[in-house]
Amino acid sequence: MHRHTKLRAITLLFSASALAASADIPLHYYATLQGKSGEQLKTAVFELVGQDPAIKMLTYGSGDNHTWWGFYVTDRDVENNEVIDRYSNDIRYFGNRGASVSGMNIEHSFPKSWWGGSSNNAYKDLYNLMPCEQKINSSKSNYAMGEVVNVSNTNGCTKIGTSSSGMKLWEPADKWKGDFARGYMYMATAYQNFTWQGDAAPNILQQGAWPTLKQWAYELYIKWAKADDVNDMEFERNEAVSAIQGNRNPYVDFPNLMEYVWGDSIGVPFDINTTRKAGKTSGIVIDPSDTPVEVYASTFLGQTGNCTIENSYLQPGLSDVWTNSAQYGWTAKGSRGSNENLIRYRSDASLITPEIDLTSYSVAYFTFDHACKWAEIQKPEEQLFVSVLSSDNTETPLTISKWPTGKSWTFVNSGRTDLNKFAGHKIRLVFRYTSTEEEASTWEIKNLVVTAMGRTSSLNEVPVYLQPDLDNSTQPVEYYTTDGRRIDPANYRGIVIRRQGTSVTKILIR
Repeated sequence: MHRHTKLRAITLLFSASALAASADIPLHYYATLQGKSGEQLKTAVFELVGQDPAIKMLTYGSGDNHTWWGFYVTDRDVENNEVIDRYSNDIRYFGNRGASVSGMNIEHSFPKSWWGGSSNNAYKDLYNLMPCEQKINSSKSNYAMGEVVNVSNTNGCTKIGTSSSGMKLWEPADKWKGDFARGYMYMATAYQNFTWQGDAAPNILQQGAWPTLKQWAYELYIKWAKADDVNDMEFERNEAVSAIQGNRNPYVDFPNLMEYVWGDSIGVPFDINTTRKAGKTSGIVIDPSDTPVEVYASTFLGQTGNCTIENSYLQPGLSDVWTNSAQYGWTAKGSRGSNENLIRYRSDASLITPEIDLTSYSVAYFTFDHACKWAEIQKPEEQLFVSVLSSDNTETPLTISKWPTGKSWTFVNSGRTDLNKFAGHKIRLVFRYTSTEEEASTWEIKNLVVTAMGRTSSLNEVPVYLQPDLDNSTQPVEYYTTDGRRIDPANYRGIVIRRQGTSVTKILIR
């Protein structure tokens, strides 16, 4: 007996061969850039690659999980163990992973003095850091990058000197100009909120969110980027840094993005579906007219958000764990009293949101603010949990990227947590609090927002028989998740990719 399932279908804008390939550019990551241009687009990039609390930088220097440890992956020729030095033609080799290389420095392409030298994310950002031969590193000083007309020093790769107007500059070799140009575009975007100082303010940067780069600079960098397009090495470095830090350089992924921010396409809506891409794509294709929608939002400040409480266990003497207030939102507490009279109880209690309908969307994520104190024994995330409860009562743990320290009432943003795998479903979010007689922290939660986009509800219904023998073709029908995993559609609900020969469609299985 054949199983008949109703589906909604739209054309998917990539080739069938991409399905079997490894995921590269995740389109859903860039969903918030859709339809923007100029200053609005640049700010959207800033919020995505520079402000997400989930971004994690390595510690500066040598050693495990330090800069040189990262360089071993991002700047090493795996065939011969050579250091990829974009500032000189010297040949040097890596030793053990994490060890520095003799005769080389960690170079800030965007000098740290331009923001005062503080050890912030910009100081540790691998999109701005690369191994560099010591002598030329010293010679290039804190100069801006530009066309050197009067050369005072060169090592055959990097030039040091002045422009026609006398500005002190350094200039990379032609083969690296596009790489550095896209790196400068990233830095001028990811850290556009900085107050620039030193050589930066009068020469290359101006205060403000846009354009940040001065006109001569962005015009030159666009020129360099066009002449030296993204190649495999640069794209692979973008992938490697992304795997470490959790953010990407979109000027590498989308080589034409610069035109929508500074160039000839200001005022033209940026479309992540049709713009040129440096690599293959994965994830959801977003409708050009689509915009993010808050499918659930509550401050929790004096309002419950229609949440319910489920107490799995309360030790005798403890009547409740979760309470709501106008000042702190939802608060979970497994202790009573204070100071020497403090009593801690064993508890396991969950705050559960009302049903959140994602059936008409293909991209979803959520954020919330939370604070935690009195987590004196363990980290907060070892006793506090967040999960998704599906309509079939299956519970899936989630990884929250940003947790409070457990010793302060300061609220921190959780960072964006993707819900894409639950697109096409109705879900509930579960905030689970546990405590013991030794450890009973206080957890405060407010400002929960679930955002979705990629609407599918406007699509025409197209009945499809799933079995290949009922299709009007001799070619078999195959189904994949949006990240490329082949699946059995009879046991799956949600957004999938249907392929038959060269015909590829994105569908929602109800």
